[in-house]
Amino acid sequence: MIEQKNIKIDPNLFNFINTEVLNGLNISSEHFWNGFSDIVDIYYKKNNDLLNIRKNLQSKINDWHVAHRSKDIDLDEYKKFLKEINYIVNKGPEFKITTSNVDKEISTICGPQLVVPITNARFALNAVNARWGSFYDALYGTDALGDMPEGNSYDSERGARVVAFAKSHLDKFAPLLNTSWKEINKIQLIDNKIILRSPNNPNVNLKNNDQIIGWRLNQESILSELILLKNNLHCRIIINTNDAIGKNDPANISDILIESAISTILDCEDSVATVDADDKILAYRNWLGLIKGDLQAELKKNNQVITRTLNEDIKFTSIKGPEEFLKTRSLMLIRNVGHLMTTPAILTKDNQEIGEGIMDAIITSLIATYDFKKLANKNSEHQSIYIVKPKMHGPEEVSFTNDLFSAVESLLDLPNSTIKIGIMDEERRTSVNLKECIRSAKSRVAFINTGFLDRTGDEIHTAMQAGSFLKKADMKSAPWISSYENRNVKIGLECGLQGKAQIGKGMWAMPDLMGEMMKQKIGHPKSGANCAWVPSPTAATLHALHYHEVDVKEIQKNILKNDLTGSLDDLLTLPLLKGQNLSEDEIMHEVENNTQGILGYVVRWVDQGIGCSKVLDINNIGLMEDRATCRISSQALANWIEHGIVSKDQVLKAFNKMAKIVDDQNSNETNYIPMADNDNSIAFKAAKDLVFDGVNQPSGYTEPILHRRRLEFKLQNN
Repeated sequence: MIEQKNIKIDPNLFNFINTEVLNGLNISSEHFWNGFSDIVDIYYKKNNDLLNIRKNLQSKINDWHVAHRSKDIDLDEYKKFLKEINYIVNKGPEFKITTSNVDKEISTICGPQLVVPITNARFALNAVNARWGSFYDALYGTDALGDMPEGNSYDSERGARVVAFAKSHLDKFAPLLNTSWKEINKIQLIDNKIILRSPNNPNVNLKNNDQIIGWRLNQESILSELILLKNNLHCRIIINTNDAIGKNDPANISDILIESAISTILDCEDSVATVDADDKILAYRNWLGLIKGDLQAELKKNNQVITRTLNEDIKFTSIKGPEEFLKTRSLMLIRNVGHLMTTPAILTKDNQEIGEGIMDAIITSLIATYDFKKLANKNSEHQSIYIVKPKMHGPEEVSFTNDLFSAVESLLDLPNSTIKIGIMDEERRTSVNLKECIRSAKSRVAFINTGFLDRTGDEIHTAMQAGSFLKKADMKSAPWISSYENRNVKIGLECGLQGKAQIGKGMWAMPDLMGEMMKQKIGHPKSGANCAWVPSPTAATLHALHYHEVDVKEIQKNILKNDLTGSLDDLLTLPLLKGQNLSEDEIMHEVENNTQGILGYVVRWVDQGIGCSKVLDINNIGLMEDRATCRISSQALANWIEHGIVSKDQVLKAFNKMAKIVDDQNSNETNYIPMADNDNSIAFKAAKDLVFDGVNQPSGYTEPILHRRRLEFKLQNN
């Protein structure tokens, strides 16, 4: 380790920062590392103090539930207790956030948001490039039309269905006067004016001609794109007489490009497995490449090597006259880790691991300043840095993050509140105190969101001793979840987030079921959320259609006018079984479903370092799994063991049974290490640890066990 003032730094990390990052910035190595050390001197202890507060609160809550387990919870008594121990804090006066210099992708454009592991360069590039998506491809290659394509050759009948559906959507996006888009047989640019023709009308107008904002020409100066706008979202109609689709289309439309992933969270947290300095360097190096714009990734497609790079912004001619640019990249946010985890990459002078979140805050912000030097393809037009901060427990922890960001700004000589904060409302103490959490960072807040999976994991762990919880699927209809979702939006709007910040909703976890997503996920914009997570660029293109149909700003105005907030009583109503008698079959189905999901995720995490992937469930349906899904499954099982719904031996038998199923599901993977009947499987041990030691894990988090077991695996196999 390299000593620098009061810290000790892994040599590889030290060299990476000095040679690849600081070299291109006007910051000396000595200044940076000395300042880093000064921040650690202050915030290392503060971080630990906050974690101790968590432990003390949890201990008091455990004791209270044990003492009251024999009777129904009196909500008034429960709330009084939570206020006495300062779990629920006092409310301050009304206020509005003062966040400034926020990019339009955050403030005024409502649309899909991607979350992608920062350690996978190809996935990261795909996500950032997903600002635009082919409507035709998204419809053709998924079940959005009700069925999947058959065979590998082009199906012209399916293609016709795709075109018909897309043009029917254009009738919603940009309706025409007295006709429909399927009747248009000519789109021309004449005397700097767009002319649409149909067999019955030589000059078709849009109901709102202001939706036409510009066009692009090809190399022969012939119209190649018509650019439309609705609800601040663009749509590009591609015109190409030489294209296989376009030449057979009445209007020579070859595709329709939908503005899709408006923003992307590059994730250093739940979707990655970064357990040591080398893993963190990979994450930081990819972030550096994305910010600078020079990240590349090679992949093989049809026996050809393709180099993937970031898209360049494109010029178009505005209907107002001058040339303008359309952004082709998602606005990038970076998600740091939470307060709990420490890292061996940097130690204190006493050889203690520092908080990984402290390291993330400093280094990801340092790298983000490269964006301020760029003249084109800038991430932020306002020189802002967007850091999403997960797993904070209450206002004191948000205040800590706010102060930490101020210290980072001072180190990097940045204006106050350059670093914006995304508050993940996924821990129970944050939910009950959301307004005060927002107040604690009111000059920085650019994002709040709900996350059902992590939030449910914390719901179970916080009230672990209260009794046995409902099955996972039944949680979604419990009173607390609707209160949680509604309160999040209403409180955010009351605090002035409209027009200044994102209010987000959670992930669609079934990437193969786009037809069902099209039916259900429209509920997110209808709830007043101006962004929601999707699992892929294709899903972003399809989910964007919901923001064409729903005017989120109008929804938000109505929410502010009406009292739609879920009650605190509902939020605090625990989703317990309360005497429900589950059959043995119901119990074992739930146990096997949870153990199978845990094993399918953990085996890739521990053995291959894959932090997020599509994992087949017990019914062979592909589900997006990350640490949040693992947290709820493991906590649910730990709770049922704790209260005797199922025995440890029954769960162990389920683990053994499901290990064989997971092994079969992964039998075609070359790097896969079977778990069944394998006493040496570290992944299998990790999965059991998550459940059988789940009651003792801080906040029910999976990270400590997964990190320990992954490090064990790397040590044995390096």
